[in-house]
Amino acid sequence: MSVRVRFAPSPTGPLHIGGVRTALFNYLFAKKHNGKFILRIEDTDQGRYVKGAEDYIVKSLKWCGIAIDEGYTIGGDFEPYRQSERKNIYKENIDRLIDSGWAYYAFDTPEEIENRRKEVEQGGGTFIYNQEERMRMRNSCTLSDNEVSKLLEANKPFVVRFKMPENSTVEINDIIRGHISFNTNTLDDKVLFKSDGLPTYHLANIVDDHLMQISHVIRGEEWLPSLPLHVMLYKAFGWTDSMPEFAHLPLILKPTGKGKLSKRDGEKMGFPVFPLQWKGENNEVASGYKEDGYFPDAFVNMLALLGWNPGTEQEILSLDELINSFELQKVQKAGARFDPDKAKWFNHKYLQGKPNNELAKLFDEIVQSNGYASDINKAEKIVVLIKERVNFVHELWDQSWFFYQSPNSYDPKVVKKRWKNAVPDAIKTIGNLLEDQQDWKAEPLKEEVSNFINSNELGFGSIMNGLRLCIVGGAMGPDLFTIIELIGKEQTIKRINKAIRELSA
Repeated sequence: MSVRVRFAPSPTGPLHIGGVRTALFNYLFAKKHNGKFILRIEDTDQGRYVKGAEDYIVKSLKWCGIAIDEGYTIGGDFEPYRQSERKNIYKENIDRLIDSGWAYYAFDTPEEIENRRKEVEQGGGTFIYNQEERMRMRNSCTLSDNEVSKLLEANKPFVVRFKMPENSTVEINDIIRGHISFNTNTLDDKVLFKSDGLPTYHLANIVDDHLMQISHVIRGEEWLPSLPLHVMLYKAFGWTDSMPEFAHLPLILKPTGKGKLSKRDGEKMGFPVFPLQWKGENNEVASGYKEDGYFPDAFVNMLALLGWNPGTEQEILSLDELINSFELQKVQKAGARFDPDKAKWFNHKYLQGKPNNELAKLFDEIVQSNGYASDINKAEKIVVLIKERVNFVHELWDQSWFFYQSPNSYDPKVVKKRWKNAVPDAIKTIGNLLEDQQDWKAEPLKEEVSNFINSNELGFGSIMNGLRLCIVGGAMGPDLFTIIELIGKEQTIKRINKAIRELSA
């Protein structure tokens, strides 16, 4: 059987990074085995449908470099790929289950179910609509065929439930978790078809996976409790020979390691939990990794190592390397703790690995946005000097603004520590020496200043730190004489004279 996997999100809001990781693992598995990655939109829960969510899903996958081979927006042999457009298919298949005795009509109102729940709980029990309870409720298991027909003809609201058999054991091998077994006596009769004429996830995903010839279902562990029902549905339809293999991925946990990572965790701790910025109704805005400055390849690399590793010490892997290394057997069972600092580390590593000319183009855009003329050669020289100091491209300006503008103030702590004794007079003399220099390059400039300091037996550190204070306004920045070379003679002398005036006043 050829490998065909699907990512089937519900358009109920922005795509959580847990969902992105599910898509990524499906994609890596498909590409590793020369298979197909399919995008299917599971929008049967119309009450939770959020406008714009479908486009957001597609844009998120595109940004991550997860290419869709078939499905929503692409098309394919099994169209349509949006479940709300497949109603007739589900109706035909739910009728098959009813006719074969694997499903039944249930006409219980919400009030009737709630009253029965209270009755059971008052007796110290827990209400489950199961093999025993179904015989106390208002459904086609307890009503005559004539009564059922009349209710249907009268268009009375109903759902269709799966008729879970008694005293059976459901056994399945999960690629990640190994052998799993369930006793059907612990399971309820899940709703398969709703009163609005749409299927629930349980029916729709089984029917679609079968018809779309899905070979492997790779999804989050929150679907493990539904696994026995899904296996039983394959049996009920007579599709066990073509049933896909299952693999249930571990949760992505909070940074504390306790509980599933949520949007609230990101808001409290200052990191995104969505790939792209989300703008919802009521002016709701949630940050995204793209807008926060992450490279897509860094984001994908980070995400891939949440719950999986290649079996080596290597952490920086390109998409091709991830594909070549990926095996579901190497996915861990336990939850994977999200570390926001590690996410920044990945972006830092990818930033260092980018060609300097590529970073220079990105940095030059920031320079222009701050009102300065484009100079790609200067931008590249600066990038080389400061890129080790940052995690994100947008941080380059904070480490380099002094290459473009004179300081408007001076760090009081540095002034107190450095601007004293012989330093002001020495800096004034250095300004005069620099004004006479013709070869405006870092090395000869440094040599000239060093000779002056040494010949006058001055403290090298104190003078150099004083000079840095004049040029950048504090103690920050890369090699001082490289800064001086790049800002030029005129700007250097102006800054020295300005500092002497303001700090000596």
